[in-house]
Amino acid sequence: MNKDNTFIYALGGEIDHHCAVKIRHELDGMILEERPQVLIFDFSNVRFMDSSGIGLVLGRYRLMATLGGKVIVNGSSKEIARIFKMSGVDKIVEIN
Repeated sequence: MNKDNTFIYALGGEIDHHCAVKIRHELDGMILEERPQVLIFDFSNVRFMDSSGIGLVLGRYRLMATLGGKVIVNGSSKEIARIFKMSGVDKIVEIN
């Protein structure tokens, strides 16, 4: 976490169910311990994402919202950004 209370979490490869479970566990512990104001997902190295990626982002959005924080997704490919838009995630999470 940096000095302006922002945590950047870089993702890579493929985000599927097995990967998402591990990330969820790791991130939730960090969020509850550190209580950042902003959680930024860096998707620039993600090649594939299924619905588990949507659930991963939405679950962290809900957790951050209970703490008064927000979630931002940066660096997503056109295909992944389209998945977020089709699912409506872009209406509650900033997608860059």
